[in-house]
Amino acid sequence: MTQLHFAARVPITRGWSKDRKYCVTKEDGVKYLLRISAPERYESINSLFTMLRQADALGIPICRPVEFGVCREGVYSLYHWIDGVDAEDAVLHLPRAEQYALGAVSGKILKNIHSIPAPAGQENWYTRFCRKYTAKIRMYRDCPVKYEGGEKLISYLESNRELLRNRPQCFQHGDYHIGNMMLERGALVVIDFDRFDFGDPWEEFNRIVWCAQTCPPFAVGQLEGYFGGRPPESFFALLAFYIASNTLSSVPWAMSFGKEQVEVMLRQAREVLSWYDGMRTTVPAWYSTYDHSS
Repeated sequence: MTQLHFAARVPITRGWSKDRKYCVTKEDGVKYLLRISAPERYESINSLFTMLRQADALGIPICRPVEFGVCREGVYSLYHWIDGVDAEDAVLHLPRAEQYALGAVSGKILKNIHSIPAPAGQENWYTRFCRKYTAKIRMYRDCPVKYEGGEKLISYLESNRELLRNRPQCFQHGDYHIGNMMLERGALVVIDFDRFDFGDPWEEFNRIVWCAQTCPPFAVGQLEGYFGGRPPESFFALLAFYIASNTLSSVPWAMSFGKEQVEVMLRQAREVLSWYDGMRTTVPAWYSTYDHSS
């Protein structure tokens, strides 16, 4: 069992993770990010480090892993400290062209993340995601809080599930959006791979909703950076599917976090339905109305 010794340890309270997080400083003055997880998470942390080391070897800008192990407090994981600022805040102070350019960088980074293959033996994606979205429909219908347009999301899902057939699978960040990115000396760094998974690379864009709400030029740039230009129409139809699925379960998910978070998700659901004109179009308004000339 490892004994952890640091010259300083400052708690970090931001984020949704149940892990305890600290900015720690060693005797030589070097800072690191320390996370303490429950003992039962040992195998998942082991798997996470395996994938992060692959990403690091490819030069993907991430919170670089140092070591993990067991200590008296649980399972510890140590990462290089990112001396930067939250991209979500910083991007709002940039000119529009720079917002787009930064989004394009995030798209290229995601493309590199998706170059890491999924292990052999993954369940067929159609079978897996049909089960997933069906469960989300059930969650919505069982939830006491409904919103206008919810059934339109369900109708889109049930009418377009064939889009899930023959999809490739790869390594996924699991929660890829601007809230999980930082700027360090002007360069974008991706953090918080805690929800990593393997699946359809295009499913990863289900969180672009947060980018589009925060900074539409960043969201447009992310898509075009990933695809090297305008995405194909087949992508937009599937993006609408994944966003509809995510939106449907967002309010039931928020119920356990209280009224304020429920309101956040209700506002987001209304905005998503507005972007897609009640699911009558597959290209969201924040993309279709974007003026590339300005």
